Amino acid sequence: MGRNKLLLEIEGETLVRRVVRAAGGAGVDRVLVVLGHDEARIRAELEGLRCETVVNPDHARGAGTSLHTGVRHVAAEASAVVIVLADMPFVTAAMIAGLVDRYRATLAPVVFSRYGEIQAPPTLYNRALFEELLAIENDRGGKQVVLRHDRDAEAVDWPESALHDIDSPADYDRIARS
Repeated sequence: MGRNKLLLEIEGETLVRRVVRAAGGAGVDRVLVVLGHDEARIRAELEGLRCETVVNPDHARGAGTSLHTGVRHVAAEASAVVIVLADMPFVTAAMIAGLVDRYRATLAPVVFSRYGEIQAPPTLYNRALFEELLAIENDRGGKQVVLRHDRDAEAVDWPESALHDIDSPADYDRIARS
């Protein structure tokens, strides 16, 4: 990207602030933000939001290390976790709450988001899967855990238009113009 994508703005709000605000508005018990690169700037951006932070000292080794850090931080008391990525600006509080509601209704080990035919975050994992999440390789995400439990998983469908992530300057330019 050439710059920290979490500090890019969409509709006048940084990506990281936008996703943390959505998580905070979803009615979850806690919002934990795993910090890594540019920790001080991201922490400053979170001022005034209902969240706690934890630092991932291994963030340069891959996204899986942030997943590990977050799960370890809440494992003792959480019955489930919802993984939300800060580079997906159109994930809303209602979407996160929808996953939690489906989990409470079904107690499925995994509740994932589906955008048309594509499975992508946010995703809710029951505590029974925490060890599997902690075993994920450093450069991987939780999708492989969803695939292993697909027979017992629940999907919540969202419009394909909500599936946008920012991985390149072109992604940002396209989203910022829309």
